[in-house]
Amino acid sequence: MKKTLIKHGNSLALVIDKPILEILQITAETELEISTNGDQLLITPCRSKSRQKKLEASLKKINGRFEADLKKLAQ
Repeated sequence: MKKTLIKHGNSLALVIDKPILEILQITAETELEISTNGDQLLITPCRSKSRQKKLEASLKKINGRFEADLKKLAQ
């Protein structure tokens, strides 16, 4: 998905589409960590450690169950 920045006062703003916000469970109150690797802008929702552990467990389960399908999609 390609996006352009919009003028917001003296700054620029990035509008994140609703489906992405819903997938990541980001609301207006969610704190975001913004960083860069020198080439890319990285925006990460700040999560509690317990929530992060639940997410990692879910991802592990999904990857284990659908590993072959995910590899096919990546090709």
